Amino acid sequence: MKASRVIAILLVAGGLFALVYGGFSYPKSHEAKIGPVAFDVKTQEHVSVPVWAGVGAIVAGVLLLVVPRKKR
Repeated sequence: MKASRVIAILLVAGGLFALVYGGFSYPKSHEAKIGPVAFDVKTQEHVSVPVWAGVGAIVAGVLLLVVPRKKR
Protein backbone atom coordinates (compact mmCIF):
# COMPACT_ATOMS: atom_id res chain seq x y z
CA MET A 1 0.00 0.00 0.00
CA LYS A 2 1.37 3.41 -0.94
CA ALA A 3 2.15 5.97 1.74
CA SER A 4 -0.39 8.44 0.34
CA ARG A 5 -3.20 5.87 0.68
CA VAL A 6 -2.24 5.20 4.30
CA ILE A 7 -2.18 8.93 5.05
CA ALA A 8 -5.55 9.38 3.32
CA ILE A 9 -7.14 6.57 5.35
CA LEU A 10 -5.70 8.00 8.58
CA LEU A 11 -7.07 11.47 7.71
CA VAL A 12 -10.55 10.10 7.05
CA ALA A 13 -10.50 8.01 10.25
CA GLY A 14 -9.20 10.94 12.32
CA GLY A 15 -11.82 13.27 10.85
CA LEU A 16 -14.61 10.82 11.64
CA PHE A 17 -13.26 10.41 15.18
CA ALA A 18 -13.21 14.20 15.61
CA LEU A 19 -16.81 14.54 14.40
CA VAL A 20 -18.15 11.68 16.51
CA TYR A 21 -16.34 12.42 19.79
CA GLY A 22 -15.66 16.14 19.42
CA GLY A 23 -12.25 15.87 21.08
CA PHE A 24 -10.16 13.73 23.39
CA SER A 25 -9.06 13.63 27.03
CA TYR A 26 -5.72 12.81 28.58
CA PRO A 27 -4.41 12.63 32.16
CA LYS A 28 -2.08 15.32 33.45
CA SER A 29 -0.05 15.06 36.64
CA HIS A 30 1.62 17.79 38.73
CA GLU A 31 4.09 16.91 41.45
CA ALA A 32 5.59 19.10 44.14
CA LYS A 33 7.96 18.21 46.97
CA ILE A 34 8.59 20.65 49.78
CA GLY A 35 10.90 19.14 52.33
CA PRO A 36 9.35 15.90 53.66
CA VAL A 37 5.91 16.74 52.21
CA ALA A 38 5.06 15.60 48.67
CA PHE A 39 1.99 16.54 46.67
CA ASP A 40 0.69 14.81 43.58
CA VAL A 41 -2.29 16.31 41.76
CA LYS A 42 -3.81 14.41 38.84
CA THR A 43 -6.29 16.08 36.54
CA GLN A 44 -8.08 15.13 33.35
CA GLU A 45 -7.48 17.57 30.47
CA HIS A 46 -9.89 17.78 27.52
CA VAL A 47 -8.99 19.02 24.04
CA SER A 48 -11.90 20.01 21.80
CA VAL A 49 -11.48 19.49 18.07
CA PRO A 50 -13.48 21.97 15.95
CA VAL A 51 -16.03 20.62 13.49
CA TRP A 52 -14.30 22.37 10.59
CA ALA A 53 -11.06 20.50 11.36
CA GLY A 54 -12.83 17.13 11.28
CA VAL A 55 -14.60 17.95 8.03
CA GLY A 56 -11.37 19.28 6.53
CA ALA A 57 -9.49 16.10 7.42
CA ILE A 58 -12.22 13.96 5.82
CA VAL A 59 -12.23 16.08 2.64
CA ALA A 60 -8.43 16.00 2.39
CA GLY A 61 -8.37 12.23 2.89
CA VAL A 62 -11.04 11.61 0.26
CA LEU A 63 -9.24 13.89 -2.20
CA LEU A 64 -6.01 11.95 -1.67
CA LEU A 65 -7.88 8.71 -2.38
CA VAL A 66 -9.79 9.75 -5.50
CA VAL A 67 -7.56 12.28 -7.29
CA PRO A 68 -5.12 10.48 -9.58
CA ARG A 69 -1.43 11.18 -8.99
CA LYS A 70 1.03 11.97 -11.76
CA LYS A 71 3.40 9.15 -12.59
CA ARG A 72 7.08 10.01 -12.65
